[in-house]
Amino acid sequence: MKGNVFIKRPVMAISISVLILVIGLISLLTLPVEQYPDIAPPTVYVSAQYTGADAEAVMNSVIMPLEESINGVENMMYITSTASNSGLAIIQVYFKQGTDPDMAAVNVQNRVAKAQGLLPAEVTKIGVP
Repeated sequence: MKGNVFIKRPVMAISISVLILVIGLISLLTLPVEQYPDIAPPTVYVSAQYTGADAEAVMNSVIMPLEESINGVENMMYITSTASNSGLAIIQVYFKQGTDPDMAAVNVQNRVAKAQGLLPAEVTKIGVP
């Protein structure tokens, strides 16, 4: 029954189809689309090498002082860390979306510099990049 309206009035059917098409094109052109949207939060990595130490020693003498110093840096969301039996310590600091990654890296670097005195001599000799 309702389909008969479009059969009896083809001009109206074409007009409605064109109207839907034009509205779709307008909405497609005005839809904001980013080519590379920010999906992952800005992240700063801190690594240190404590030669000859096992994972527990690295955790207690390197990661703990660095985490305590880095914790509370501006716009930080959370922090994770790993220690390996080869003496490698890796700390990942995640920041809120929209945070400038360069400023975040500078802030973390300043906090790491403050903690240099708490680290073992072997670690400070090699450096904490």
